[in-house]
Amino acid sequence: MAKRAKTPKLPTGADDTAPASRRARPENYTKAGKLKATVYETEVARLQEQLALLQYWVQSQGLKVLVIFEGRGSAGKGGAIKTLTERTSPRIVRVAALPKPTERERTQWYFQRYAEHLPAAGEMVLFDRSWYNRSNVEWVMDFCTEAEHEEFLRSCPEFERMLVRSGIVVVKYWFSVSFEEQRRRFEARNAVPLKRWKLSAMDLAEHELYVKYSMAKDTTFEFTDIKQAPWYVVPSDDKRAARLNCMSHLLSLFDYEDVAPDVVELPQMRELPYVRSPMHEQTFVPQVF
Repeated sequence: MAKRAKTPKLPTGADDTAPASRRARPENYTKAGKLKATVYETEVARLQEQLALLQYWVQSQGLKVLVIFEGRGSAGKGGAIKTLTERTSPRIVRVAALPKPTERERTQWYFQRYAEHLPAAGEMVLFDRSWYNRSNVEWVMDFCTEAEHEEFLRSCPEFERMLVRSGIVVVKYWFSVSFEEQRRRFEARNAVPLKRWKLSAMDLAEHELYVKYSMAKDTTFEFTDIKQAPWYVVPSDDKRAARLNCMSHLLSLFDYEDVAPDVVELPQMRELPYVRSPMHEQTFVPQVF
């Protein structure tokens, strides 16, 4: 049996481990310090109900809400987005996860392809990664020039201030994960064939360049953590707690009211002089279950 490689020592400050905090109810956590599943299921149901109410408020008030999810690979951004949108309408709350830019898009103004996905009145858009690709993965992997990186850091704050002045609520979350936890999650993916597709070459490169990603995050925050659109860090070594903390915080940013539609009376079926074709003429899927 092969021995596990020794984890290298990180430079001071390079890790994304959150500072220890005192928990009000330690009985809600396992011996390993992770939130219990029973507690999570109860709280996530409550928060999802509130998010459903928030979507009605956003729609009724004509709000334009943009929520950006950034962070390291395996930090839990996708899981948080999936949990947040599970009980909401995709017509009100939609996800924007853009693929690699096309050849034409590479010649556009950098923010152009993102701008077309911004929310209109009554919408909330969740960006699963965003224009911050430039100051993180593109810079770390040398996919952009130093000049392009510097221009992004100069123009991004102004771009976001323009969005806020136009009436868009900009919320930015950075999901952080420690080196040890990231390694554990990558090893778990590698061990299961059905999950191995989630372990890409970019993930491996990101893990190898963990310290450079720390540099990228710090530089990004230095230039773009502005008062009009501040960064909110979500420690995510505990995925369950991270999802609940993110959802709870997002709800706290809005002074919303319950404007959910009232109960309606279902109409009676109208009788029409119509005879349907025989059911046996239709092709049904095999009744395996």
